[in-house]
Amino acid sequence: MTPRGYAGKYLNVDLTREKIGDVTFPEETLEQYFGGRGLGAKILWDRIGGKWSEVDPLGPENVFIALTGPMTGIYPGGRICCTGKSPVSNGTVGSTASTEFAHELRTAGYDGVIVSGRADKPIYILVTEEGGEIRDASHLWGTMGEETLKILNKEVSDELVSRDPDVGLMKEPGMIYVGPAGENMVRNACVMTKLCHAAGYGGYGSVMGSKNLKAIVAKGRGPLPEVYAPEAVKLLWKRAHEHLISRDSFRRQGTGYGGWSTGNFYSSEPIRNWQEEWHDERSFGGPMFETRFWVKKQWSDFNCTTGCMKVSCVKTGPWKGAITDNPDYELQSYCGTNFGIYDPEANIHLSALIDNLGHSGIGGANTMGYAAELYQRGILTEKDVGFKLEWGDTEAFDRLARVIAYREGVGDVLAEGTYRAALKIAEMKGLKPEELLRYAVHVKGIEVGAHGTRSDEDFLAHDIGYAVNVQGGDHTSVVRDGYHELSGSVFTDSAVICNFARTPQELMFDFAKAVTGYPITVESWRRLNGPRIVTLQKAFLLLGGPDVTWEPVRDDENPPRFYEPLPSGPFKGRTTDRELVRRRRLVYFETLGWDERGIPKKETLEKLDLGFLEKSMFRLR
Repeated sequence: MTPRGYAGKYLNVDLTREKIGDVTFPEETLEQYFGGRGLGAKILWDRIGGKWSEVDPLGPENVFIALTGPMTGIYPGGRICCTGKSPVSNGTVGSTASTEFAHELRTAGYDGVIVSGRADKPIYILVTEEGGEIRDASHLWGTMGEETLKILNKEVSDELVSRDPDVGLMKEPGMIYVGPAGENMVRNACVMTKLCHAAGYGGYGSVMGSKNLKAIVAKGRGPLPEVYAPEAVKLLWKRAHEHLISRDSFRRQGTGYGGWSTGNFYSSEPIRNWQEEWHDERSFGGPMFETRFWVKKQWSDFNCTTGCMKVSCVKTGPWKGAITDNPDYELQSYCGTNFGIYDPEANIHLSALIDNLGHSGIGGANTMGYAAELYQRGILTEKDVGFKLEWGDTEAFDRLARVIAYREGVGDVLAEGTYRAALKIAEMKGLKPEELLRYAVHVKGIEVGAHGTRSDEDFLAHDIGYAVNVQGGDHTSVVRDGYHELSGSVFTDSAVICNFARTPQELMFDFAKAVTGYPITVESWRRLNGPRIVTLQKAFLLLGGPDVTWEPVRDDENPPRFYEPLPSGPFKGRTTDRELVRRRRLVYFETLGWDERGIPKKETLEKLDLGFLEKSMFRLR
């Protein structure tokens, strides 16, 4: 019998052998790892865990995984979770994005797609109720995001209508895809979906590119999976929507008002590669976007009443025609203040360009800001870059985004991501690595989200928030204490549901129990499920390789810049407290059952049914 909440099967694709089939997982595995981030980590261990240190993330042995969870599509705000061995951290990240692709996959009868090997030419995968198909994508290779969507939507829609003309197609298919950055294996490239949604952390766009995989497209005509307690789910579904509807301010504004307030109120916004975190540039306030550029003020995915996404379009001037979401806070900051740009039109243009190229709006833009600071300091010259790269110059950052996406000139070095680019540029310039790493704002290779720790006023990031995070600089999974993360982001990333559709934890966990029938509680996720998933992810980071391995404690640390005093604003002089970080890091390790170096203890592995890790962890102790 299929477990409740699950379609019950996963599409398994071997591109090297051109073989497609279905796989299933024992119910015990589903109960322990749930879906998305958790199940993805378990699949990776079973597939390549025994040789993890030797597996090249951009080689055919790596596995690209796109998973839903048992609550996807049923609970408000569904997502897809992309994972694999990360080419940025050499660990693994559960990177999620809101998209109808997840629901189309589920209604086609699948809970996910697992892709191994490498195709000998560009391909895309089509998933329907009849199964999976490998289709030629040579005509799509090199296309930008918007063009990819237009071509594939028409191509697949026409094909499916021709197969069943009496039924037709009520709605276009859902898809995940990569742009030129992913095709050219820019390490921190993201997996795109819709026009401007992205699974941005982990560099999984480059993993798809390494497999010659342009897209995965899904169209289903069946129902969502059956649930364990239908009447309870109906009641909880209504309560969840009532709660989300009550969040009127967030529904109206989304995160797009943060471009001014996060910097001005909290002094925690990246400005010129984090050299500052405070500004009072009123031109970048939320109303300047809302009243001038929003053309659609409510944009929701299937079964989401939050509607925090907006659509913005530049209608006149040099950037006419640029269309994207609000932009949301992360892209407002990273493609705005991070570049020294406070012009909404320029910010919308650069955000749209970043999405079209398939860059991560955080990771790719972080690398671009890093390059601009090196230029500012004379470490990179105009000859190195090929053009002037000055703060506030929109055309220069436009050009930089393109040369990185196509690995042209200095772009080939910067395409390695901030951490590896720092090492390569240091070698080029005959400098010690630490001389350039001091300006690199990353944690374990993962570029940091747009929330600083120095003021300690941000609602997300504090002292050890990034330092001990098994997903590095991922702001959606920052650590607040030993428990919040486990029943928070680890759960939602495994469920797979949107963090912006969170309701009170008791309601979410009652919902999960009603969907699956599993004895799920907040406490069980804090004691067992959450620690199991995080400990497995920690093991992957400790094993690392082949080009980078992170040192325990030394690399469980904030970027050097976060220990520099804030140079301006109401919290001028504040900085992250090193001693507090040291103490809280030890407490966090102890809470998870890891030793003082952050290595999981034998008894912890036994308690969490992770005994298969003991041999590899023993070597590290």
